[in-house]
Amino acid sequence: MDYKDTLLLPVTEFAMRGNLPQNEPKRYAKWDENRVYEKMKKSRQNAPINFNIHDGPPYANGHLHIGHALNKILKDIIVKTHYFFGESVRFTPGWDCHGLPIEQQVEIKLGDKKKSMDTAAIRSECRKWATEFIDIQRAEFKSLGVVGDWENPYMTMKYKFEANIYRTLCEVAKKGLLIERSKPVFWSWAARSALAEAEVEYANKEDYSLYLAFKLSQEAAKAIGVEDAKAVIWTTTPWTLVANQAISLNPNEIYCVTSERLIFAKPLLEALVAQGITNGEIIKEFKPQILENLTAINPLNGRKSIFILGEHVLMDGGTGLVHTAPGHGEDDYFASLRYGIEVIMPVDEAGLYDETLRHKGLLPKDIVDEFVGLHIFKANDKIIELLGDWVIKVSKFTHSYPFCWRTHKPVIYRATKQWFIAMDEPKLGGKTLRQIALEALNSVKFYPEAGIKRITSMIENRPDWCISRQRDWGVPIAFFRLKSTKEVIFDSEILEHIAKIFDENGADAWWSMSIDELLPSGAKFKADELEKVSDILDVWFDSGSTWNAVLNSDDYDAGEYSANMYLEGSDQHRGWFQSSLLLSCAVNEKAPYRSVLTHGFTVDKNGEKMSKSKGNVIAPDAVAKEFGVEILRLWVSLSDYSSDLKIGNDILKQVAEQYRKIRNIIRFLLANVSDLKELNYEFGLLDRWILGKASSCFKEVSSCFKNYEYSKGFNILLNFLSGDLSGIYLDVCKDRLYCDSLNSTKRASSQTAMVIITKALLPLIAPTLTYTVDEVMEYAPSIIKAQANDVFDLVYEELEFELEVDDELLKQSKEKFNEIIDNLKKDKLIKSTLELEVQTNSDLILSFNSDEVADWYMVSKVGGFRTGSEILAEFIVGDHRFIIAKSDGYKCPRCWKFSAISDNCLCDRCFEVMSVK
Repeated sequence: MDYKDTLLLPVTEFAMRGNLPQNEPKRYAKWDENRVYEKMKKSRQNAPINFNIHDGPPYANGHLHIGHALNKILKDIIVKTHYFFGESVRFTPGWDCHGLPIEQQVEIKLGDKKKSMDTAAIRSECRKWATEFIDIQRAEFKSLGVVGDWENPYMTMKYKFEANIYRTLCEVAKKGLLIERSKPVFWSWAARSALAEAEVEYANKEDYSLYLAFKLSQEAAKAIGVEDAKAVIWTTTPWTLVANQAISLNPNEIYCVTSERLIFAKPLLEALVAQGITNGEIIKEFKPQILENLTAINPLNGRKSIFILGEHVLMDGGTGLVHTAPGHGEDDYFASLRYGIEVIMPVDEAGLYDETLRHKGLLPKDIVDEFVGLHIFKANDKIIELLGDWVIKVSKFTHSYPFCWRTHKPVIYRATKQWFIAMDEPKLGGKTLRQIALEALNSVKFYPEAGIKRITSMIENRPDWCISRQRDWGVPIAFFRLKSTKEVIFDSEILEHIAKIFDENGADAWWSMSIDELLPSGAKFKADELEKVSDILDVWFDSGSTWNAVLNSDDYDAGEYSANMYLEGSDQHRGWFQSSLLLSCAVNEKAPYRSVLTHGFTVDKNGEKMSKSKGNVIAPDAVAKEFGVEILRLWVSLSDYSSDLKIGNDILKQVAEQYRKIRNIIRFLLANVSDLKELNYEFGLLDRWILGKASSCFKEVSSCFKNYEYSKGFNILLNFLSGDLSGIYLDVCKDRLYCDSLNSTKRASSQTAMVIITKALLPLIAPTLTYTVDEVMEYAPSIIKAQANDVFDLVYEELEFELEVDDELLKQSKEKFNEIIDNLKKDKLIKSTLELEVQTNSDLILSFNSDEVADWYMVSKVGGFRTGSEILAEFIVGDHRFIIAKSDGYKCPRCWKFSAISDNCLCDRCFEVMSVK
C-alpha cells in the first residue's frame, strides 16, 4: 500500500520563488491605490509615542543613483521599525529645487537663447525642469517600496515654501546675525558664484612652488642694519602677486639674514638649506617687530608691500614670510584688516584679470594690455617670466586643492561683497551663534557616536557662513536698500508684506513686480528711494531652513519640531546637518533634531568609488529588474551603514541566497500550520526549547533594530532561522507534522509554537521586507492572520518564553552525533538515522520524554544502555557516554521509523492514525 496519501503534507499557495521583479511593481501600485501611508497614520493615531524623520532633500535633477536608494530605503526601514513597534510615525519626503545644478542643466538646454531671456523666464524654465524630475524621482522612490506622504511632499520651490525660507532669513536678520561685507570667499569662476565651505571638495592639483625676493626699502634695511637685504616669500599662486599688499611675519619667532642677504624665519632655515635656497650662514638675527609697518618692494610692479605681524604665519613650511593679498585669502584679509590695508581685487567673476590692473598700477603700463582679460591660471608662466632674477627658486608640485563640487573646477579666494551669517557676534542673549550651536549639540544623540566629534570640530572651526550667490534660480535675498546711502532696510512691515506676496506669487515676484508693487500701502519709504538687492540665497540656506517650512508650519503633517531624526550621508556633517543646526539655533536657539544618523557611501565590490568611466556603476532600477527590490532592501539591512557599503553582483547574489532562506522558512511555517484550527499550549520539550530560543533571539534582534543596528540584528536572526529553527526544530518536527493524526496534541502543540514564532517574526522583519510580509499575509492561514488583513495591520510583540531546557548537552551531543552519522553514511553502513537508536548513561537525557529526545536526534529510539545491540559507534560529552546502535525494530512503511514489531507492519503510532481514518 502507498501511504503517501495518508500523510498530512504541507499545503500553501505562498510560492517558493518570489518572482520579485515581476510581482513587486503590482503590489507597490496596490499600496499606492490603497493609500497605505494614510492607513499607517490612522492605525496609530492613539499611540503614546510619535516618531518622525525629517527628510534631507535630494536635488530634483537626474535619475536616482544607488546612494539615493540606500538613503531612502534606510529611512523607510527606520520609520517602519517604529511603526511595527507600535508607534505613530510621520515621513514627508522633499526636494531641493533651487540651485546651480538645475540652472546649469537649463542653460545647456536653452543655449544662446538664454541671453535674450529675462530672469523670470529663466526661472520658469528651471521650475519646469525641477517639476519634471520630481515626478520622475517620486516614481523611482515609490518603486523601492518607500512609504511616505508622496501626495504632499515638500518642494523648496513651492510658493509658500519660498516665503517661509524668506521668513527664516528675516528672522536671522532681526537677530542681528546677518551682515554684508566685502571679504574673500571661495569663488567658483566656472559657476561665477560664491561657494560655501560645504560646496568645496578637495583633490590633487599641480601648482608652482615659487620662492621670490622682495627688496627691502631703505628704511627697512636700515632698521635691521643690512644693506640690500631681501625678504623671501613663498607662494603657490603667482597670479595673486599683482594684488600683494603686505608681507606677514610671526610676532613670536626670530628672523635672520643669511650671507646672501636673504631674510627667513630662523626655525625654517634648516629645511630651506636642504632645498638649496640658501647656504644657511646667518649674519644677523632680529625680532620681527623691528620691521612692522616698514616696507619692501614688489618686484612685479614696484609697489610698496608693508610688513605686518600675524599669528597665522606658521613654521610648518615656506619661509616664515607670507605673501599677503587680502582679496585672495581669509587669513590675509583678517591680518590686513587690523592694519587698515586696502583690499584690492583685480579678478572678475569669470576668473579673468580686469581693468583694476591698469587703474591700480598692478603691472607695468607697457605690458598690462596682455593681462587684462587673461584667465588667472594662464598668467602664472608670464608672471614668473616677468619676475626675472628676483625668483630664488621655482618648481612644480602636487598638493590638495579646493575644487567646486559641481563644476569640478579649481576655485579661488576672491573678495566680493557678500551676505554672511555671523558666527561670533554675541547677539543671542549675550552668546554667539557658535556657542549656542555647540551647546545644542550636547542634547543630540548621534549614530554612530563619533558623529558628534566631527560636527563639533566643524562648528568650532568654521568661518562666518556666506549665504549669498550671484545666480538666477533661488530664493532672493529680498531686501531693499536706500539708493543714497546703500543702507539695507530691515523694516518688519515691509519684510512681512514681501513674504505674503511670496505666499501667493512665489519668489519670482521679486523680479516680475516693481518696487512700488512690492511695498505695502503707507510704507515709510518711497519706491524711487529704493533699489533691490540682486543676490539669491545659497541653496544650503534653503535646505537648512526646511525644519521651519515643514515642521513649524501647518502646510505639512510631518511631525514635531525638533524632529526625532535627521538621516543622511556622512558628508552632511559639513552640509545639511550643519546648515540646519545653525539656522535653528539662530532663530530658536536649539537644534532642529534630537538624533542624527549618518551612513557611508556606496562603493563597488572592491571598495572603489563608482563612476561611469570605470563602468562600475550599479543603478537601483537595474538591481530591481535582475534581483528585486527586496534584495536591495535586505542588502541595506545586512550592510554596516556606518562605513562605506560595498555592492556588486556577487554581493547581491549572496543577499538573494539569504532572502531565499528566509522566504522558504516562512513558506514551511505557513504550509505546516494550514490545517490548525485552534492553538494548543501543551508544549513538549522541543516546543518549549524553540520558543525559549525564539524569545531570546527576537528580544536581542528587536533591541538591535530599535538602536538601528540592522546588520547585527539580521545576522543574529539569520543564525537562529537557519540554525535552531530550520536546521533543528523544523527538521525534527517533520515526523509529527506529517505522520501524527490531525487531532494529535503533540502535532498541534508544535504547530502552535510555529504560529507563535511566525506571528512574532513577520512584524520583526516587516520594516525591511515589507513586500514579502505583505505577500505572506495574503496567503497566511487565518490562525496567523487573526484580525490582520495585510502587513500594515501587524504590530510586534515580544515573546515571553524562558529557555527552561538546559540545551548545552543536547546540542553538543547532537553535533558529535551528526559528525559520526556523516561517516556512517559515507561507509554505507546506514542510509538514514531512523535505522538507529541512541543509548546513554546521562540522567539528564533520560529524564526527558524519550520520544521527544528520539526526535531530537532523528532516530527511532533513545534509552539507557542494554546488551545485545549492534553497536556502530560511541562518543563522550563531558561525563556523559553515548552509544549509537542499530535499532532492533522494523521499518514502518508509513513513517519509516524502525519502530514496528515486524516487517511491513505499521508502528503503533501509525496503526492508531490509520485506524481512525
